[in-house]
Amino acid sequence: MESSQGERSLPVAAPGRHLRSATKALPEQARAHNRALMLQTLYHGGAMSRADLARETGLTRVTISDLVAESIADGIIHDIGVRHASGPGKPAIVIDIDREGHQIIGIDLSGTSKFEGAVLDLGGRVICRRSVSLPVQPGSQQTYRAASDLARELIAAATRPILGIGVGSPGVVRGDGTILSAPNLSWQDFPLEHLIAGELGLPAVVSNDADVALLAEYTFGRARSDVMLVRIGRGVGAGIITGGRPLIGARFAAGEIGHVVVGTDGGPVCACGRIGCLEAWVNVPRLSAEISAAPSRVAALLADAGTRLGIAIAPIVAALDLSEIVISGPGELFAGEFIDAATTALRARTLEGVFEDVTFRLSEQDDIVIRGAAVTVLSAQLGVT
Repeated sequence: MESSQGERSLPVAAPGRHLRSATKALPEQARAHNRALMLQTLYHGGAMSRADLARETGLTRVTISDLVAESIADGIIHDIGVRHASGPGKPAIVIDIDREGHQIIGIDLSGTSKFEGAVLDLGGRVICRRSVSLPVQPGSQQTYRAASDLARELIAAATRPILGIGVGSPGVVRGDGTILSAPNLSWQDFPLEHLIAGELGLPAVVSNDADVALLAEYTFGRARSDVMLVRIGRGVGAGIITGGRPLIGARFAAGEIGHVVVGTDGGPVCACGRIGCLEAWVNVPRLSAEISAAPSRVAALLADAGTRLGIAIAPIVAALDLSEIVISGPGELFAGEFIDAATTALRARTLEGVFEDVTFRLSEQDDIVIRGAAVTVLSAQLGVT
C-alpha cells in the first residue's frame, strides 16, 4: 500500500479484514496486484485448488494458472497433493503458500538492555533466536554495528532462502526506513534501511517498533479496526489504526506520544533533553528502578504512571474515536494498577457516556515487534497485506 506522498506505508492484515487501500492499481501494476491478491487469499484462506482460487479472487483460471506457475518457480507456492474426491471427474491438485520454503529475519531494537531477533518462517513461526547487548556507550555507529551484527548472526542461522529483513526501531521512521529521530539509540537522520540492505545484500524494511507491534497484534491477535497500541520499553510509542487504515502522519510521527509532556509538576529528564515527557515517566527501566528502590510503593508508582498515560492519550482517543487501547510491555508492570489508573484517567478526561466502553488490555502476543517486522517483509516482497 502506498501513501499519498509515494512513500511506503504500513500494511495490516488479518483473515477476512484487510486494510482498505486509498489508491487504485494502475494498468501497469495489474499483474503485481493480481499476484498479491492470489497470494493473500492463499495465505489467509489456506490450501485450495486453482479453481478455488479463481472463484475466491474473481480472477480468470488462465490468470491464476499463469500466476501459480510463476510463484511455484519462485518457490513461494507448492503443490501439496491431490484432493480426495468421491465424485466423477479428475481430482483437483491442491496448492498452498510454502510457509517453510523461505524464511524472514525479524529484529526488535526496542529492548531495554539488548537487541533481539529471530529467524521466522512465512507463517510467523519463530525458528531460532539471537540477541546482542546494547553498547555500553551508545553512539550512532556503535548502535548500528550492534544491530548489523545481530542481523548477520541471524542470516547465518537461517536454513532456507531469506525473503528479507524486517526491523522495528524506536523513534520517528520515514517511509524509506530512515530514522529521523531516535534519541535512545543516538540516531538522527540515520538511513538504517539503506545501510542494512546495502551491507547485507538482502531486501530490508525498517519501521517504527510500535507500528510493527500493532501489525502483529492485528494480524495474529484480536485488535479491532479502531485501535491504539502503546509500546512501552526503553521508550514509549504508539501505533494507530483508525477506520481500518494505519495512521502514519504527514511527518511519519503519528503515535509519537513518548515526548508529550504530562503534568505541570516537572519530572525526570528525558533522553530528548526535556523534562517530564511521558516516556521519561513511564519507561520500563525507570519504573523497575523505582519499584526496586521502594517496593512498598509499587501500587502508587504504577498508578501514577498509568494516570500519566491516560492523560496523554485521552485527547487522541476523543479526536479519533478509538475503541481499544492495547498495552505492549512487561505484564508484571502493566497488567494491574497501571491499566486501572490509565482507564480511570482516560474516562475522567473524555466526554461522559461516550467513551465509557473504550477498553484497555495487555497484549497477549509473544515476540510482538519481531513478528510484526516479519509482516512488513511479507507485504513488501509478496504483497500479503
